[in-house]
Amino acid sequence: MAFGRHERVQFSKIYSLSCFRPSTRDEHGQIGQKGYSRVVYCNDVDNPEAVQLRYRGNYVSTTKYTAINFLPKSLFEQFRRVANIYFLVVACVSFSPLAPFRASSILFPLLLVIGATMAKEGVEDWRRRKQDIKANNRKIHVYRDHSFSERKWKDLRVGDLVKVHKDEYFPADLLLLSSSYPDGICYVETMNLDGETNLKLKHAFDFTASLHDDDSFRQFKAVVKCEDPNEDLYSFVGSLSYNNNQHPLSLQQVLLRDSKLKNTEYVYGVVIFTGHDTKVMQNATDPPSKRSKIERRMDKIIYILFSTLISISFIGSIFFGIRTNRDLNNGSYRRWYLEPSRTTALYDPKRPALAALLHFLTGLMLYGYLIPISLYVSIEMVKVLQSVFINQDQDMYHEETNRPARARTSNLNEELGQVDTVLSDKTGTLTCNSMEFVKCSIAGVSYGRGMTEVELALAKRKNVEQLDAGNTSNISDDHAVKSRKSVKGFNFWDERIMDSQWVNEPNSDVIQKFFRVLAICHTAIPEVNRDTGELSYEAESPDEAAFVIAAREVGFEFFQRTQTSISLHEFENGKTVDRSYELLNMIEFSSARKRMSVIIRNAENQLFLLCKGADSIMFEKLSKESQPFEDQTKNHINKYAEAGLRTLVVAYRPLDEVEYKTWEEEFLNAKTSVSVDRDSLIDAAAEKIERDLILLGATAVEDKLQKGVPECIEKLANAGIKIWVLTGDKMETAINIGYACRLLAQGMKQIVITLDSPDIKSLEKLRDREAIAKASRESIEKQLREGRSQIDLATSKSSSVLFALIIDGRSLAFALDKSLEELFLKIAVDCSSVICCRSSPKQKALVTKMVKEGTRKTTLAIGDGANDVGMLQEADIGVGISGAEGMQAVMASDFAIAQFRFLERLLLVHGHWCYRRIAMMICYFFYKNIAFGFTLLWFEAHASFSGQPAYNDWYMSFYNVFFTSLPVIALGVFDQDVSARLCLKYPLLYQEGVQNILFNWPRILGWMFNGVLSSMIIFFICKNSTIHQAFREDGHVIDYEILGVLMYTCVVWAVNCQMALSINYFTWIQHFFIWGSIFFWYVFLVIYGYINPLWSTTAYRVFVEACAPSPFYWMTTFLVVVSTLLPYFLYRAFQTRFHPMYHDEIQRRRSEGCEEVSPGELPGRVKDKMDHLSERMKHSHREI
Repeated sequence: MAFGRHERVQFSKIYSLSCFRPSTRDEHGQIGQKGYSRVVYCNDVDNPEAVQLRYRGNYVSTTKYTAINFLPKSLFEQFRRVANIYFLVVACVSFSPLAPFRASSILFPLLLVIGATMAKEGVEDWRRRKQDIKANNRKIHVYRDHSFSERKWKDLRVGDLVKVHKDEYFPADLLLLSSSYPDGICYVETMNLDGETNLKLKHAFDFTASLHDDDSFRQFKAVVKCEDPNEDLYSFVGSLSYNNNQHPLSLQQVLLRDSKLKNTEYVYGVVIFTGHDTKVMQNATDPPSKRSKIERRMDKIIYILFSTLISISFIGSIFFGIRTNRDLNNGSYRRWYLEPSRTTALYDPKRPALAALLHFLTGLMLYGYLIPISLYVSIEMVKVLQSVFINQDQDMYHEETNRPARARTSNLNEELGQVDTVLSDKTGTLTCNSMEFVKCSIAGVSYGRGMTEVELALAKRKNVEQLDAGNTSNISDDHAVKSRKSVKGFNFWDERIMDSQWVNEPNSDVIQKFFRVLAICHTAIPEVNRDTGELSYEAESPDEAAFVIAAREVGFEFFQRTQTSISLHEFENGKTVDRSYELLNMIEFSSARKRMSVIIRNAENQLFLLCKGADSIMFEKLSKESQPFEDQTKNHINKYAEAGLRTLVVAYRPLDEVEYKTWEEEFLNAKTSVSVDRDSLIDAAAEKIERDLILLGATAVEDKLQKGVPECIEKLANAGIKIWVLTGDKMETAINIGYACRLLAQGMKQIVITLDSPDIKSLEKLRDREAIAKASRESIEKQLREGRSQIDLATSKSSSVLFALIIDGRSLAFALDKSLEELFLKIAVDCSSVICCRSSPKQKALVTKMVKEGTRKTTLAIGDGANDVGMLQEADIGVGISGAEGMQAVMASDFAIAQFRFLERLLLVHGHWCYRRIAMMICYFFYKNIAFGFTLLWFEAHASFSGQPAYNDWYMSFYNVFFTSLPVIALGVFDQDVSARLCLKYPLLYQEGVQNILFNWPRILGWMFNGVLSSMIIFFICKNSTIHQAFREDGHVIDYEILGVLMYTCVVWAVNCQMALSINYFTWIQHFFIWGSIFFWYVFLVIYGYINPLWSTTAYRVFVEACAPSPFYWMTTFLVVVSTLLPYFLYRAFQTRFHPMYHDEIQRRRSEGCEEVSPGELPGRVKDKMDHLSERMKHSHREI
């Protein structure tokens, strides 16, 4: 029955359709002017005037590159990096006589690194192109040559007439002409646009709604004049010229690309915007560029190395100039063997200043190996591989929805290990966004047994065993509940109501009316599964679906909707009967009205208005006459709110014919009005009929916490991460949800900032906006200062009491003012938890920005809906929940997970590992390059700064590319200080990243000093142990070529063994890369040494004939490597024994077999370390 009866439904007859109002604003007078110049010839694409307009086609491309611009654009991207520009300049200058080595030796690594990066960019862009090809080649029915035929999306043109079937996506922005419904309405799912899964109702004009079949379009011609392409999803200005009449258009006649047709067999539409002109593509801007703090600091280190490079080149050139100047003494040359009279300007004692300047340029190239050329590409490779491990983590895979974790960007992996504050949405993020009907209050009696998760938390907090909102007894028969069939959206049980027992209740007539309202007052559509015969409902919201399901389960089953009627299966007099209600009018729900009403006529010809809405509005609409159970209902609503439930008030009103006829005439006049105040006329008419209501009761639905949320929040709090919840719920609901998810704890002192004071309320009645604003600001400032004083008092007394800050949306608006923002932030960061209630999407983004900029620490925002996008993009890291509110949040996020509980593993395990790996990797990169580069400096100093490199050209070229790069990549991908289990067991280990212990300036400078020290040990031991004695068996002493090979061998061994000392977790891959890199050096030396000496130069057979046969070569290598590693080994031994870091203690206890001890039972030294980290964290916050 899914759609068989829908053909007769004409909702346009009953809806107020205030949302369908065509725009009557002044913009319509601007059509044809700038910004409103688009003209569409409907079903007449070959019209010469239409051809001349030359609008874009429907081909869409989301790629960054094209075949034409890939090379220039990609090269531009690569040379935006300072290091790459430097190496490019060096490569260009290397073709001149200034170069200390051949040009090919510097060009090869540069081309290899840039080529690898460009290849990565190309592969990623090709994947995007494949997605584009798939989208562009989708099929759609297009009207050509008086019939519909299948065409590809990319072939659509502006003005084409198309037919879209149920569950198909709209290929372009369309003007709705008609649908399978007689009155031209259709239902649209806009999940891909705004993330909402609720269905939107669209409505065609009456004069086109009659075009129902293919043949009716043979003579159809029209002209649309409308706004130019823009990104505004929520407005449309245009007019339709049809049959010599002009009709204003609104967004309600527009079907946007990438939204989906639902609950409608088909629609006809005309293409208005195509391709990149569509609104969804106009909104497809690149997300804000985010860089991690480590990457930003890495740039500073590069600048330090550049400064070092320039400094040593300058110093070397000065010494070279001084020595060159001394070579000319009274017309004779001191170093006559250099033949200065035959040299060029590079060495000219007669022009020492020029020689020094040219030597400076030579030094810039020679010492360029201080800058790690492969650093950027290595980090990119590592981050991509880290992302693969995140994506493949089985412990973050949600089997129910078949959704794994997804790293949507690899730029922020290490940032996951430095999060100081998490800002979270509630609905759909902490909760399931799957509403269940659990309790209700009818005629002053609360129904619904059992306890919600929030009630259980309340009971635990109050040390009571039972808590029931208004019930005298709690659930008495658990097994009765468990034995019942599970129904999605319905988690209600009460023996007084279920199984038709409600007829025995004293107020059975009120109960009947209550559930009848729930079964009738809605916009849901019934659907029957043709395979199983089960009845389900397509509703505009989860709440509405839960109400209709609850009515069905109690005995009021909504099963059919016709043109102007709703039919129910009702339980009456011991049997089920069919009752039909004539649906006369519907006044739909809106965020401003906060209620929904329908007017019906029953079989007895009685008229009723049925209404449901928010308690803040509904109680004002009740009749002033006796409402016998109003106080009890209000009491129950408050208790439901405390239990974390969402409530609505249900009421009705009988109408007489005369009153209804009078009102209907006024209402129809308001509906058909084309004046600018049409909405206000409709609202005024609604106000006249929605009055003197008779209270029936209230509903309470539960949005359950996701599995594992309390445990996750507790673990994150133990890790020292501050958690803020930004929600639109009431303060009472938010507080109790906070207790349920362990965001708030018993004994935690609450600082509540609110404007619900008698003084403010009395001012609001006077409606003096200036006075209200002034008093509100003063009240907020006073409350904030009182909160500050409470925290300061506790701090001065060294009290261990924890604070929680709770603030509502109205107060937040004042607290975010520039004059109060600093005070608000100081209080918030000193609180363990912060809850912002009644927050708007804009306020969420503003709070996130305040925390990020005010604390200067890493913030992470997590949400699941379109209203969270601003918050996700503003935070340093955005995490999207791929839940029930669509994919808008996921599309705007940096990481995507299926459940909030996976955030624990994402941060404490992957975040900690990625931070540690990247920090160690960068430090090691700079260490190995400094160790290598400074050996060149020491050699230069002993060679009169002549510009002669210590090593063969290709030795130097391959250093960063082959002999030392793979081990550091293995470190960045596989190293673990502790296992995943221990990361979760000792969450405070995460503070190493928050405090940036592994990548602070002392540690960075320490690694740099170690590199300088290693270079000194390598050079001076190699030189002093070999220069004054025979090296070969035949008595030959060491020469320049052998010294270079010996030093280079020691460097390769030392930096790779240093890596082996630094690694905490060995795999066969790391062994293979470390020892394989060393082995490859010897293989290269042998192979390269056999190449023609014109190419191999100083490497020609030097290893086979000179080094390998010499025991002195091997003994020196062993001595130098041990001596180089000894300082770091002694430092780590001393640190681990006397000043251990937190992970050192965990490693030690694990090696001793004692890691099974819980964190609370750790020895005093570990506790001191934990306290030290916590104090540093608090101190850094107070320095804001």
